[in-house]
Amino acid sequence: MDFKDLQEAFARQELFEGKTWRTSPEPWPLPAEIVEKLQQIGQASLDFYKALEVLYSRSADGKKLLRNKEVYAPWVAEYLDRGKPSELVAISRSKACKGRIPPVIRPDLLVTQDGFSITELDSVPGGIGLTAYLNALYAKTSEHPMLGEDGAMENAFYRRLASLAPEKDHPVIAIVVSEESATYKPEMDWLAEQLQLKGLRVFSLWTDQVFPLGSGLYFDIDGNPEKIDVVYRFFELFDLANIKTSQFIIEAWENGEIALDPPLRPFFEEKAAMALYHHHLLREFWEESVPKKSRKTLDKLIPKSWIVDPAPLPPGAVIDGPLAQGRQLHSWMDLAEASQKERNLVLKISGFHETAWGSRSVVIGNDVSRDDWSESLKEASSMSDTHLHVIQEFRKSIRLKHPLYSAEGEVYEASGRLRLNPYYFVNGDTVELAGALATFCPPDKKIIHGMEDAAMLPCCVVPAKD
Repeated sequence: MDFKDLQEAFARQELFEGKTWRTSPEPWPLPAEIVEKLQQIGQASLDFYKALEVLYSRSADGKKLLRNKEVYAPWVAEYLDRGKPSELVAISRSKACKGRIPPVIRPDLLVTQDGFSITELDSVPGGIGLTAYLNALYAKTSEHPMLGEDGAMENAFYRRLASLAPEKDHPVIAIVVSEESATYKPEMDWLAEQLQLKGLRVFSLWTDQVFPLGSGLYFDIDGNPEKIDVVYRFFELFDLANIKTSQFIIEAWENGEIALDPPLRPFFEEKAAMALYHHHLLREFWEESVPKKSRKTLDKLIPKSWIVDPAPLPPGAVIDGPLAQGRQLHSWMDLAEASQKERNLVLKISGFHETAWGSRSVVIGNDVSRDDWSESLKEASSMSDTHLHVIQEFRKSIRLKHPLYSAEGEVYEASGRLRLNPYYFVNGDTVELAGALATFCPPDKKIIHGMEDAAMLPCCVVPAKD
């Protein structure tokens, strides 16, 4: 794409409030075999979520985890519910929520020398509208088909939400955005507008624009109240207490007046879930609950991860975790003495906290001083009664090359590191890969996320390599 055309397009359409990023003349190329791999990752992610739902429910209900073996794990639900309001925990465990999983799954994938590595699974992902917009923009000039052509992202999003109101031909769907998520409001506005152009009743609203009438939920349109059939909540559950209208939304859902996605189940927003995948006491559960093909994918995809639980151990016990000075840990604070090589680890808050998104709580052990690492471990331990942290093996992404525009509009070949965000829309037992967003960061950035010196690009599909 021409530099001037890109500048004019982004001047006409804001997608992230107050955010800018680098641009490129070309979308990010994905060979056909990589797209096939992404399809496998999507199915594996769905199978993981479905098994996680079973694990949480059986743990919370005090049921055994395995069909033919007396294995119980009440501590799983205790971990995942820790720090949550009792009212939210009750909703999460309610009959109305049983079996419910998020409608959109977006993994954060890094490209390493051993293939893809996942840093987290996002169940309330931003970037849906941005990726759809970029797909449409670059499709005009790309010599290769886009991953997510012809409105695939918008259509998949609508189909999922409309399916929640099967009795209505044209349900009123509200994308409800909180102030905490204000950065993403412009892209949700664009997404709603595109669907309105197709004659569909989809609206992007702030949380304070919805109100109750009787037992239903409404918003104002041209001075008249319009009843909402489906709410897509674009806010994470830690933010509920700050949303004045949240109780109206919950009551309308409990009254059966609206359908609500993603479900009010905060354990899906906990990074600790990936540490549970590696927990030695749960190995048989995952083997029984996740199909072999998906398990093989997840084994390679998910780095070794551990929950930072500072509960005291008996004198002879050790922690199933990383090493410090070549020795097993008896306390998580032992990790403060780890060598720089042993600190090839990532520490981050698990969830239900304002720093749990946007990489705001991430500390890379070998990228900080020993004192700062020790202080981070102390903070994680001190918060554990209400907010768990996880430690994850750090897998370094490889350097790749892609053409970018300079600030003056000149094309140059840039070196950088890539995060890939495929978007999967759940349809029963399968997922639809409707697009992917590539975030291409300068090579000196260890934490890869959207920033002004990164490029955010859609993806196209190129022929398989010979």
